[in-house]
Amino acid sequence: MGRLFVVNLEGKVYSCKHCKIHLALVDDILSKSFQSRHGKAYLFSKVVNVSVGEKEDRLMITGLHTVADIFCIGCGSIVGWKYEFAHEKSQKYKEGKSVLERFKVSGPDGSHYWVSHETHVGGSDADDV
Repeated sequence: MGRLFVVNLEGKVYSCKHCKIHLALVDDILSKSFQSRHGKAYLFSKVVNVSVGEKEDRLMITGLHTVADIFCIGCGSIVGWKYEFAHEKSQKYKEGKSVLERFKVSGPDGSHYWVSHETHVGGSDADDV
């Protein structure tokens, strides 16, 4: 295995909840209205310090997409997915963008978003306000 190069971002950053490696800047958020199986998810124009998994077709709320899971390069945990191809014309804007699942990252203020095993998602998410 080769040497691991980590990009350190400056400013307000989202980082891996487990190992604290920087993943994205607040300024690169395109949307906070995404949903995952576990709750809130944010669409980013750019993420760093991730590796991209195998491409696969997934049927999502907005239609069929070819996506690849993205993994933190520090600890290997899955942190979201990358849109490789959108089959619906109206969804093409997502191509090349990445989604980070909110409960898998720490917010810019160090907050965590926890998944409740009940019917709703709860936790500290001050940066949503």
